[in-house]
Amino acid sequence: MTLIRRETAADREAVHALQTAAFKDAPHSSGGEADLVDALRGTDAWAPEHSLVAEVDGRPVGHVVSTYGTLGETRVLGLGPIGVDPAFQGAGIGSALMHAAIGAADARDEPAILLLGDPGYYARFGFVPAADHGVAPEHPEWGAYFQIRILTAWRPELRGTYAYAPPFAEFG
Repeated sequence: MTLIRRETAADREAVHALQTAAFKDAPHSSGGEADLVDALRGTDAWAPEHSLVAEVDGRPVGHVVSTYGTLGETRVLGLGPIGVDPAFQGAGIGSALMHAAIGAADARDEPAILLLGDPGYYARFGFVPAADHGVAPEHPEWGAYFQIRILTAWRPELRGTYAYAPPFAEFG
């Protein structure tokens, strides 16, 4: 059985190891995803309630984090990285983490979640090109890979260019 819960300080080493393993052979990886999570923890973009761990038999096997970036003057969540231990990939853990991250953000009255990822995969969670809602990425070449999931607290006047938390520029 998989349990999705908030990350604790005791999870940090396991989260680092599983993010490293999850992205080791990924073609789209920067190689810095685990270091990015560590760097985000020390910023004002970090919100512990948006760092979630998937646990199987008492062991962390997946992790997702959403941190605050800015859309104009408004703090808006950016999701990522999300990683699952390779031994557990394909078992629905990534999907469970996505649903939990979206539900947690909506329950906390966040207006949206932005991410950079495969549109074919993230559409199943309600993500659409961010441009559909007037939100542009810092890097125009991201195009349709820059996506948004609007939530209950969304306000149509939230438009402009989204900037991820500063550690993304170094490790992302």
